[in-house]
Amino acid sequence: MAKLIVANWKMNPSTETEAIKLARASDHKNVVICPSFVYISSIKYQVSRAQIGAQDVFWEESGPYTGEISAVMLKNLGVRYVIVGHSERRRLFYETDEMVSKKLLAALKEGFKVILCVGEPLAIRRKGIPAAKRFVKKQLLTALKGTLNLKPITSNLIVTYEPVWAISGGKRDIRGKADKPEEALEMIRFIKKILDSRFMIHDSRIIYGGSVNGENAGDFLKYKEIGGALVGGASLRPQEFRSIVRTAWGY
Repeated sequence: MAKLIVANWKMNPSTETEAIKLARASDHKNVVICPSFVYISSIKYQVSRAQIGAQDVFWEESGPYTGEISAVMLKNLGVRYVIVGHSERRRLFYETDEMVSKKLLAALKEGFKVILCVGEPLAIRRKGIPAAKRFVKKQLLTALKGTLNLKPITSNLIVTYEPVWAISGGKRDIRGKADKPEEALEMIRFIKKILDSRFMIHDSRIIYGGSVNGENAGDFLKYKEIGGALVGGASLRPQEFRSIVRTAWGY
């Protein structure tokens, strides 16, 4: 299974012209570009190898939900991937595990490949790996509780292990040391085990989302269990993003 690299542009760049330029520079195979909603229509015609994803989705098809975007709307725009449960959505907009679950179900039912983000915050990580596993397990069980009757739709599920304490430019753990790929691998193996035993999702794809950049990408992607990366800030720097993609191709 080829490594998947997801570019999460977040609320960047500032203009459509910049977005088009960045999309062209990021147009590689096994890449998903997730721009701001306002740029989707513009950049989907600028790429031929990359796929287009959305950074979020709402769980209702239509209605009085100011500012929200439905799965049906995204599908009609040609979007194929959707991110749900990103740590910034959980932290800044108070998205609960239950809300994430409703978004995930809505997107799966519309045929999207859904990138579900899970991961522990600093307060939990300080308690150790066992506490982190309990936290992530709860996130997974809640998010996926309605999917048992959706076979084989769950083959469209991609899980991102996103340790909150290692993202947003932090790249340092609570001991002041760089994030350890071996510990990320342990968590990813744990997630795969849950998906296999509780949800019968075999050969699942789990990608890593802890401040991946051109310098550390190889340290994580060298493991076969790590199926790719969710890239934030580095996806806005074309040369560095290209380096990450090429690293992924090497595995």
